[in-house]
Amino acid sequence: MSHLTIEEEQVCWKNWVDCRDPHAGDILVKKYIPLVSYHVQRISVSLPKNVSRDDIRSLGMMGLFDALERFDTKRDLKFDTYASFRIRGAILDGLRKEDWLPRSARDKAKKIESSIEKLEQKYMRNLSPSEIAAELNIPEEDVYAAIQGNFFANVLSMDDQEQDDKESKNFYIKDEKADLPEEHVLREELYVELAKVIETLNEKEQLVLQLFYKEELTLTEIGQVMSLSTSRISQIHSKAIYKLRNAMKEQ
Repeated sequence: MSHLTIEEEQVCWKNWVDCRDPHAGDILVKKYIPLVSYHVQRISVSLPKNVSRDDIRSLGMMGLFDALERFDTKRDLKFDTYASFRIRGAILDGLRKEDWLPRSARDKAKKIESSIEKLEQKYMRNLSPSEIAAELNIPEEDVYAAIQGNFFANVLSMDDQEQDDKESKNFYIKDEKADLPEEHVLREELYVELAKVIETLNEKEQLVLQLFYKEELTLTEIGQVMSLSTSRISQIHSKAIYKLRNAMKEQ
C-alpha cells in the first residue's frame, strides 16, 4: 500500500469526511488500490480465461469507491476490512449481472460435466483429466475449464446468500464465536479428511496450495518463489483443485 504515516492518513480522512476534498480522496484511493489487486487475483484464479481481468479490476475499483463514500470513521472498524467486503461484493455482483461465461462456453461446460458423470458411473471411479480428454476426444485444458467454470458458478450461487449491506431487509450479523457442538464435530472431521487428501498431492501442488491459501500470496508471487511462470502456477493450482474435488467426492 502507498506509504503514508498514520498522521498523514488521519489528515486525509478528516479532509475527505469534512468536505470531500478530491485530493484527499485520490490519496486514499491510491493507498488502498492494492486491496483491489488482491481480490482480483483471488477471484480470477477460478474464472475462465475469456473473462477480462481489466473488467474485474474495474468492478473492484467501483467497490473501493463505494467503500470510500460509505465508510464511517466513527465505527470501530478498519477501512481495509470494510473495503475488502465492498470490493469483493462489487466484483461478485458484477459477475452475476454480466454474462461472464458465453452461452457456447456454458453449453460446452455442461456437456463436459455431464459426460464426466457418465464416464465415472461407467468405470465406477474418478477419472483423470487426461482419461476424460481421451474419452471425449477434446483437449485436456477444456476439461479443466469445465471444472473451474462449474466450480465458480457454485461459488457465486452460495455467495448470493451473503449480505453485508445494512440497507438490505435480510441484513444480519452472524455470531462467529457461536460454535454449535454438531458443527464443530463436522468441521473437525472435514479438516481431517481434507488434510489426508492434500497429503496425496505432489510436492508442488501442496506448496502452491499452502502459499496461496495459507500464506495468501498471489499467483505471480508464488511463481517468483518457485521460479515458475504465473501461467504454470495457475495450471498447478487448477490440477490440485481438480484432484481435491474428486477425492472429497469419493469421501
